[in-house]
Amino acid sequence: MVAVAPTRTNAVISLAAVVVVIYGMQAASALIIPFLIATFLALITVRPMLWLQEHRVPTVLAALIIVLTIMAIITVVGIVVGRSLAAFTAALPGYQEQLQDRIDGLVAFVAQYTDSDQSIESFGDLINPGWAMGLAATILNALRDVLTNTLLIIFTMIFILLETSSFPTKIAAAFGKSASSLEGPRQFLDDLTSYLGIKTVVSMVTGTLVWLLTWWIGLDFPQLWGMLAFLLNYVPTIGSIIAAVPAVLLAIVQLGLGEATLTAIGFMSINIAFGNFIEPRLMGYGVGISPLVIFVGLIFWGWVFGPVGMLLSVPLSMTLKLALESDERTRWIAIFIGSERDAQHAVSSQSE
Repeated sequence: MVAVAPTRTNAVISLAAVVVVIYGMQAASALIIPFLIATFLALITVRPMLWLQEHRVPTVLAALIIVLTIMAIITVVGIVVGRSLAAFTAALPGYQEQLQDRIDGLVAFVAQYTDSDQSIESFGDLINPGWAMGLAATILNALRDVLTNTLLIIFTMIFILLETSSFPTKIAAAFGKSASSLEGPRQFLDDLTSYLGIKTVVSMVTGTLVWLLTWWIGLDFPQLWGMLAFLLNYVPTIGSIIAAVPAVLLAIVQLGLGEATLTAIGFMSINIAFGNFIEPRLMGYGVGISPLVIFVGLIFWGWVFGPVGMLLSVPLSMTLKLALESDERTRWIAIFIGSERDAQHAVSSQSE
């Protein structure tokens, strides 16, 4: 009985500490989000920088080349997408009103052939299809607002890249650890950078194909739909659906049901090809996350950091999963939050 009370007290204190940390992150989101984006960009670009160093490019010059390249990309994309986003935001109320008129017409048509007219009309009042278009605008506007802190993001990214090559040496000198003892953290960072690098390349190709698809169909603001597909491709399964819905709804309003169907088929084909065939072959095992964890992480990180947290939810969850995998004591937790394919691979590895 004596040992129970301290254990329960420690559990309560730990839970309270977690709650305080979560609310602290939420309160400091304006500072944390630029730092997370800078870390995200640094992890993506660290391998190109190391490649430049291997080809005898000085560390400072290699970091400068990477940062200038990222700045050029952000500037070009920001100019192109920013203009389209302003025009889309201005036209959004009109699109939502037209879409609601289509839904009201459909409800009235169905009500003519049913006995329960009042229930059909009540159901129609509950439908708000314009929220998907509003969500797309909210996500893109939130990212644009975050990128107003470009100077802070770029400087943080520079310092992270400059510390990359010397960080293992500093760890070994500070804590007296040998190179072999750092193998776990090093493997964790290698897996994380590989995942983010492959995911970024796949997302860029996905966004480009969506842009070409919507441009070919004749949909307004194809740059926005390509950018939205690129960003939400970091969220498996759910992200592709969220990216497709506003484009399909706009196609219904602007072009008609046939073009909307073609848009939906195009989105589905692109995401099936990359999500089910190309991406798994590039990544292999050990990078999957349970769909339940993806959904819960989407809600949780979106609540903590807003729309940008939704975009970073899977990289953050993947970081947690890879960190748990790097330690034998917590690997079982990583298996539980991972995908079924990863669990089957772990079972087959143990049997061998």
